[in-house]
Amino acid sequence: MSKPMKAIVLAAGKGTRLRTEGVDLPKVLRQAAGKPLLGYVLEALSFLPAQDIVLVVGYEGEKVCAAFPGYPRVFQSPQLGTGHAVQCAEGELKGFEGEILIAAGDMPLLPRRAYESLVAQHRAEGNVCTILAAVAEKPMPLGRIVRNARGGFARIVEDQDCTAEEKLIREINTSIYIFDAKSLWRSLTTLRPSNAQGEYYLTDAPGWLVEQGEKVGVCAGCTAEEMLGVNTVEQLQQVEEIIKKRRNEA
Repeated sequence: MSKPMKAIVLAAGKGTRLRTEGVDLPKVLRQAAGKPLLGYVLEALSFLPAQDIVLVVGYEGEKVCAAFPGYPRVFQSPQLGTGHAVQCAEGELKGFEGEILIAAGDMPLLPRRAYESLVAQHRAEGNVCTILAAVAEKPMPLGRIVRNARGGFARIVEDQDCTAEEKLIREINTSIYIFDAKSLWRSLTTLRPSNAQGEYYLTDAPGWLVEQGEKVGVCAGCTAEEMLGVNTVEQLQQVEEIIKKRRNEA
């Protein structure tokens, strides 16, 4: 029997590199092919009811709340990293003891099947945490999945913190996870901002769980294209072109 599930969607970013003249919107409300980025993410997560999806908003969060009513929301201020963003949702989920899916509000290309494959593998393997990953043919400025000598998950290293050897790893963290709730909240208390950005990285949580002897898995459930996020105007244009191509091929 599967556990109950809720989701946290990180949607607090300002999108500084996305700023264009005359547009004053938080990142997740920027449009691609006529629809806000967050709209694509919530559509892919529609296997969960809206009341079970918590939005973590920040910059101009009122606009996000107005655009997507019916979803619980919490505010992240100041914005101190992804780990801190998830911590902001803990109060909203107080007492919940099931599974928590964590998604990014700026990844419009990730299909529903990728989330569902992550959930299925997490349950089948009996993990306390499972990470959605993709294998990239060329370098991407994203976190790498570091394996141990036995081939199991060891830790995630953010791109800016990678050694020269780690830069060569092609297994990429998508920043999509599923955790058992108790393990998630326990791991978040251990996060420290001892990295190049001075932020609380959610990526440190799975590695800490492994150090405690817990079972953490990696699900190769999507392609490098599907995991593309939007941080720049160029990436927004790239994502829009892919969405239009998909529509034409449908």
